[in-house]
Amino acid sequence: MRILNFSTKDIGVDLGTANILITLKGKGIVLTEPSVVAIDCVTSEIVATGYEAKEMLGRTPEKIKALRPMQDGAIADLTATSLMLKNMIKKVLRKYNVGKPKAIIGVPTCITEVEEKAVIEAVFQCGAKEVYLVDEPMASAIGAGINVAEPKGNMIVDIGGGTTEVAVISLGGIVTSTSIKTAGNAIDDSIIRYLKKYEKIAIGQTTAEKLKIELGSAEKPVTDITREVRGRDIETGLPKNAKITSKQIEKAMQKPVGDIIEAITNTLAKTEPELVSDIMENGIYLAGGGAQIKSLDNLIAQKVGIQTYIADAPLNCVAVGTGRILENTEKYNRVIESRKTTK
Repeated sequence: MRILNFSTKDIGVDLGTANILITLKGKGIVLTEPSVVAIDCVTSEIVATGYEAKEMLGRTPEKIKALRPMQDGAIADLTATSLMLKNMIKKVLRKYNVGKPKAIIGVPTCITEVEEKAVIEAVFQCGAKEVYLVDEPMASAIGAGINVAEPKGNMIVDIGGGTTEVAVISLGGIVTSTSIKTAGNAIDDSIIRYLKKYEKIAIGQTTAEKLKIELGSAEKPVTDITREVRGRDIETGLPKNAKITSKQIEKAMQKPVGDIIEAITNTLAKTEPELVSDIMENGIYLAGGGAQIKSLDNLIAQKVGIQTYIADAPLNCVAVGTGRILENTEKYNRVIESRKTTK
């Protein structure tokens, strides 16, 4: 097997529903931006990407469209995704004077062949000479510090913005996996629906996300914390303030959290007994933004009966994983060699 060599100017990309992260070999993560793009509808040119574009969501005039082109772990808008990806990669290449890099791209396991080709073409248009794709659960496991090359079963649960991906990994490959469209965004939506139904107040995605972060918990909170939110009264259509408690948010999150735990139990149910035995010994690892939900690790451990750990810097696991592949290609050769594309 040919061992791949990567130079100091090669890059890794986490193409996530919520955020895009780019890592440069030898420097670590050099860009973290929301997966949002604003496009001029008349000229089809980019107006803004990342944080600047996120501020425009719901606030743009008619001729400008601000959107999240990645939805539920899939590419909802191929053109917008390509434009956004090219813009962000070029930012890094210009800043660090990188020319014709090799690139490793972390992609969702549910990506289609058409979406895969669009991503590869976008990266080539930035000047890359070789592109390698790696499944996000694999990159995430590597970023979490799991030894994916050993002949033992390890489980990673990557709770991103659009999807939760549960994977059992052994000998550098994914043995069993489950992908569900219940993750960070679905939890936000559940909070929005709950407050609309029980508090008669309409709030936006950004407010729901803040409530999830500040008040959210997978288990009933010991102390009930209160936050005041602003929204629109469902009945009158007028502005409305409401005091929301952490117990309410926990109730709002119960269904999506339950779905995530069900995905874990379903994956274990279709995993070979020997690998399940390894997982019982090694534990379950949580990655992605959803791993930071308070008490989620404790609840999973209780429901599944396996010790559960939160990876260090869970939001960065996929990007860190691509960086580790760049740093040690001999160890991870099997992970990426099968999905190489050369211009």
